[in-house]
Amino acid sequence: MGKMINFKRPDGQSVNGYLAEPQQGAKAPGMVVIQEWWGLNDQIKGVADKLAKAGYRALVPDLYRGKMALEANEAEHLMTNLNFGDAAGQDIRGAAQYLKSSGSAKAGVTGFCMGGALTLLSAVNVPEADAAVAWYGFPPLEYIDAKKIKAPLMGHYATDDQAFPIAKVDEIEKKLRDAKVKFEFHRYKAKHAFANEEANSKKLAMLEYNPQAAELAWKRTIEFLDKHLKR
Repeated sequence: MGKMINFKRPDGQSVNGYLAEPQQGAKAPGMVVIQEWWGLNDQIKGVADKLAKAGYRALVPDLYRGKMALEANEAEHLMTNLNFGDAAGQDIRGAAQYLKSSGSAKAGVTGFCMGGALTLLSAVNVPEADAAVAWYGFPPLEYIDAKKIKAPLMGHYATDDQAFPIAKVDEIEKKLRDAKVKFEFHRYKAKHAFANEEANSKKLAMLEYNPQAAELAWKRTIEFLDKHLKR
């Protein structure tokens, strides 16, 4: 459904990304989709296609510049070498600016795992974002300057997540409440990456696809995005 495009970051550098367009074309609202630590693979392109079918122009910036991981140790290496501040403030912000400058009146951000952490950073550092949905990921709490978050925020977290402990989500919620951020976080009796239909194939005990939790989280996500980006 989608195609690879090139767009500019605020600093003028070029970035490649996967763009999936809905039938409505360039006037539809935009969504920046942020990859898991595996890279810009077919699974995350499928997420963009899913959003396009729901009426959104979905753009996945290639944060790893063409590199992809199949094994966890490769993914960890790529993620460790990623500059998160640069990814949020330049790659992701540039993607949001591209969507808005090319037709979308509003644009949101969503991401999974590593991309969930980057979604929260983007809520702080991407003023163009009109909504944000983080899936099972968060950065160190000190990087979340909640006072800067102006867009409504949704989060999906797993109670049995070994990578991102649910107790930390309680701390994030307190920080958001104290800053009077408009947010809603949902918890699911599931493991990490519960909405990734390829999670079980990774053969990692901490990952497990949970179709029921995924379906509910996606229903909530689309309703949230429709409310904040299509009206």
